[in-house]
Amino acid sequence: MQINISARHGHLSEATRDKIVAKLEKLPRMFERLTAIEMTVDLEHRDSPEVELQVSAEHKKDFVATVRAEDLMACVDQVLHKLEQQLRRYKEKVQDRHRGNDVRHEEG
Repeated sequence: MQINISARHGHLSEATRDKIVAKLEKLPRMFERLTAIEMTVDLEHRDSPEVELQVSAEHKKDFVATVRAEDLMACVDQVLHKLEQQLRRYKEKVQDRHRGNDVRHEEG
């Protein structure tokens, strides 16, 4: 799995990059079929940075989440939370489909 972190309108220190990578490396525990993780940090507005996270998975379109907050690490945590929710919903949907637990068929 490939992890890429880029910054627009500024630079990220190595310590900050290491913290972000450590958090991003936990994503495959949620969903095993991840192929690439790309995070873009926009530092144009220093008082409210914006973080965009794109995750590619096998046999699936990309998952995308964007957050703007007052603190960079708060942005990272929030964007990870959003993406984890997307992955969890997709994984449950796929598992339900394979188990044959489609609610529409049980009610009808």
